[in-house]
Amino acid sequence: MDLGDLPGLLLVAARAGVSKMTLYKWWPSPGALAFDAYFNTFQETLAFPDTGDVRRDLTAQLRVFVDLLNRNGSVIAGIIGAAQGDADLAQALSTHYVAQRRALAVERLTRAQQAGQIRAEADLETIVDQLWGAVYHRLLLPAKPLTTEFIDQLIANLFQGIAPDSPDPAR
Repeated sequence: MDLGDLPGLLLVAARAGVSKMTLYKWWPSPGALAFDAYFNTFQETLAFPDTGDVRRDLTAQLRVFVDLLNRNGSVIAGIIGAAQGDADLAQALSTHYVAQRRALAVERLTRAQQAGQIRAEADLETIVDQLWGAVYHRLLLPAKPLTTEFIDQLIANLFQGIAPDSPDPAR
């Protein structure tokens, strides 16, 4: 994709007081420029809390994330979609967003695991996929709404588990 294809690119360049060529120099694609703007705008909003209560922290972080998606979901979905055909954007998204966000979540879950709030054998990467993957699923395949009730149910399912209580204590 050529930077000239980005609607409003001239407006972006004009507001920044630079030429289109300067944009070419700093961002390899329109998607990378859009991603950079998104990430810088919402980086603090997406910070991961640590109150010492992992369930409360997961709920708070996911609720903030869902609120962000409900306000800006089409932009985020567009960035994710554009990354499928834009290798530069895919790399920027992976390096500067996905990997960093996953690391923050795993770091917080690790502290909770060390504090005994999560079972020692729990796979923390899978927990990240279960929670945030479910949110992205609803964003990208919007058969159901993204709501705080959805987040509360995700957290409840995670912490309660979904298997029925076994009458056999060995199971």
